[in-house]
Amino acid sequence: MSKVTVKHAFITSLPVMAGYIVLGTGFGILLSSKGYSFWWALLMSVTIYAGSMQYVGVNLLAGGASVISTILMTLMVNARHMFYGISMIENYRDMGWRKWYVIFGLTDETYSLVCGNPELPDGVEQKNFTFLLTLMNQSYWIFGSILGAVLGNTIIFNTAGIDFSMTALFVIIFVEQWEKSEQHFPAIMGLAVSIVCLILFGADSFLVPSMIGISLGLFLFQKKTERRTE
Repeated sequence: MSKVTVKHAFITSLPVMAGYIVLGTGFGILLSSKGYSFWWALLMSVTIYAGSMQYVGVNLLAGGASVISTILMTLMVNARHMFYGISMIENYRDMGWRKWYVIFGLTDETYSLVCGNPELPDGVEQKNFTFLLTLMNQSYWIFGSILGAVLGNTIIFNTAGIDFSMTALFVIIFVEQWEKSEQHFPAIMGLAVSIVCLILFGADSFLVPSMIGISLGLFLFQKKTERRTE
């Protein structure tokens, strides 16, 4: 694995490091406020590694939710990853043993960075870059989770509002993509579809219809763009 690949993966991961350490710390603090030790934070961040679902999981654990409720909630919260996964089939093909880990470690932020680096500098190996980027991002999250759990068990303070941090991160990612991209139609369409589905299906059920609508819209937009370039 070349040094230039490691360096490029690290530099690319820096924005996520800044966000994940803070968000992971928030998760660890929230978890510790419910009476769980840092071992729980470590275990959840290693095996689950799903930021928004881990935040939701804190309340599920504390509330004694049933297995069925937990499964359904997990499917609803992480349904968007099915669409991420479909779009990454070609990127992750022929990655050998690394494929299973990068599939597991595909988060919103990692997806954004992988898609945002279609052309890598000379000497940077695509497969190793994707693997290292995924590994580094999870490492930041694990570190933040443990740090937050330790701080939460050491310092007592008001944890109200910490669970909003994931929403704040999604807004930052959206703004960053908007500024970098010259084509704003996908972002506008995503907002429009989400708002319509929110009105039609309600706050508890709009996520899956929104993902389906956005995926269909992006597919049609891509086909239309391809026809124009031809």
